[in-house]
Amino acid sequence: MAKDNKNINKKPKFNPYWIYGIIIAAFLAINLFSGGFGGSSSKQINPSEFFDYMRDGDVAKVDIVNGREARVYLTKDALEKEIHKNSKPSNILPSVTPQPNYTFEFGELELFQKKIEGINEADNNVFVPTSYKTEENVWGNFIFSLLPFILIIGVWIFIMRRMSGGAGGGAGGQIFNIGKSKAKLFDEKTDVKTSFRDVAGLEGAKEEVQEIVDFLKNPEKYTSLGGKIPKGALLVGQPGTGKTLLAKAVAGEAKVPFFSLSGSDFVEMFVGVGASRVRDLFKQAKEKSPAIIFIDEIDAIGRARGKSNFSGSNDERENTLNQLLTEMDGFGTNTNVIVLAATNRADVLDKALMRAGRFDRQIFVDLPDVRERKEIFEVHLRPIKQSEKLDIDFLAKQTPGFSGADIANVCNEAALIAARNGKKAVDKQDFLDAVDRIVGGLEKKNKIITKEEKKAIAFHEAGHATVSWMLEHAAPLVKVTIVPRGQSLGAAWYLPEERLIVRPEQMLDEMCAALGGRAAEKVIFDKISTGALSDLEKVTKQARAMVTIYGLSDKVGNLTYYDSSGQSEYGFTKPYSEQTAELIDNEISDIVEKQYQRAISLLEQHKDKLTELAEVLLEKEVIFKDNLEKIFGKRPFEKKELVEDKTASKTEEE
Repeated sequence: MAKDNKNINKKPKFNPYWIYGIIIAAFLAINLFSGGFGGSSSKQINPSEFFDYMRDGDVAKVDIVNGREARVYLTKDALEKEIHKNSKPSNILPSVTPQPNYTFEFGELELFQKKIEGINEADNNVFVPTSYKTEENVWGNFIFSLLPFILIIGVWIFIMRRMSGGAGGGAGGQIFNIGKSKAKLFDEKTDVKTSFRDVAGLEGAKEEVQEIVDFLKNPEKYTSLGGKIPKGALLVGQPGTGKTLLAKAVAGEAKVPFFSLSGSDFVEMFVGVGASRVRDLFKQAKEKSPAIIFIDEIDAIGRARGKSNFSGSNDERENTLNQLLTEMDGFGTNTNVIVLAATNRADVLDKALMRAGRFDRQIFVDLPDVRERKEIFEVHLRPIKQSEKLDIDFLAKQTPGFSGADIANVCNEAALIAARNGKKAVDKQDFLDAVDRIVGGLEKKNKIITKEEKKAIAFHEAGHATVSWMLEHAAPLVKVTIVPRGQSLGAAWYLPEERLIVRPEQMLDEMCAALGGRAAEKVIFDKISTGALSDLEKVTKQARAMVTIYGLSDKVGNLTYYDSSGQSEYGFTKPYSEQTAELIDNEISDIVEKQYQRAISLLEQHKDKLTELAEVLLEKEVIFKDNLEKIFGKRPFEKKELVEDKTASKTEEE
């Protein structure tokens, strides 16, 4: 019985293409049986042969078709002759009409007629009747006339099918559903592997996001005391800090529907589509409530609205934002839908979007500190074959200012470097090379540099190392190299302290160390070069920040011209007078020049040691802290360094 059921199930299913096949077969059959589709193959002759056959009395009749083709039919007696034995038409399929024995094409119809009449008159025994026919391919003409309509309908069906589905089209891709939301739904049936276990560091942010998930899982725990579930949470932080990763963890952990989309998904060339998609998104979320909506890069639609509309037309982005504001906290809002959003441009968001009742919580996702970087390394090192001696604490110290995305890139780059070198495990040196590769760029050992240029670069980098070694608040040195890397010809790598507040003497020491390269060129060669561009850029920005942002200048006073809202960027006027601007410029110049002269005096005091260090650098191309200790002795601020020795980074490059 089981076999019989299987055989029953294996019966061919009806296919609509069978109908098309039957119609085409019928069309071909009609043409074949009517003789209009090449049903036979008559023998081809030339007109002179035809006239010879006609004089011999072999031709029974001639049909002239469309004024250009002659069809010749032979008599019964002629068919018996040896010369005409191959003239019988070979029919592919049986035909209801007689087929000609010969066919040929002639030139001028009038001349052809006169020739036939002349033969008929010359020989009384010969008379060949001539008939004229006009043939048309009715089906061909009919199909040809329908061809434009068929093409238009075919193109229309193709476009509709592509828009109604296609690759990733979904409901939002249909031409009649263009106002539908493009949000991707994640629920308990969807395989989302990311969990809170994969989110290392970010303890405060992770705790708040976990609490939001808990709100939806156990709402009675919070509402029993009269509290209300927050309507929204905004994740704010620098790129690569893990905002989207947190949202993925929420999608993996929450046992409620999770709608994910980007701010640009609301933007469309048609008017009203963005607002329609917002309405449809919240409609779907309310139908599946409790639910979470995640909008990545919300600044695409949440940018602050202008006070006046200069374009004089309907602003589609503002309409989308207005609809989002209404849905989040409007007249009939459902509180069982929580909105998560992420952006790194919180300063440009509209104030109405940021208020309590819409985004009740702003979760700041900062760059990880040394402890959090260690946790992030532990997560990204799981799939990597690492050597047993690898110290994760050391790696965390070597990557200050790195975001979670940067650390993931370091781990991947280290694995690639180890594989390139044929190693079976990734070790400490691979990670150091990966950090150098990411921060500084690719080594260019084949770059053509003259001896004079190489000597100037060596003294420049030795100047940085010497000045930083002699200053109390300058960052401790890790290594100095004159190997070109990326756009730089040489670089000095330091161990900067991770400070929460910075004092003026610390900033001044850092500026003096940054100017040590140009000062060394001045002391040794009594010439300066363009090699200090990045140093001057860094120092000038730091001096300007001291004067105009942090209020660390005695002459300007306790004033700041920094606007945290970011609105001053688009202003056409400065927030200070011309006299103040001149004072600021003079103060910035004084700060930089004082540190430059300070660096020169330090290097002149230790000119012999500077020269010795540069020669070692020219010989080895890369020197480390140990080489400086041999030349200068122990650093005078050893105790301070032990406290500051938390991280390592490249803080200056030529």
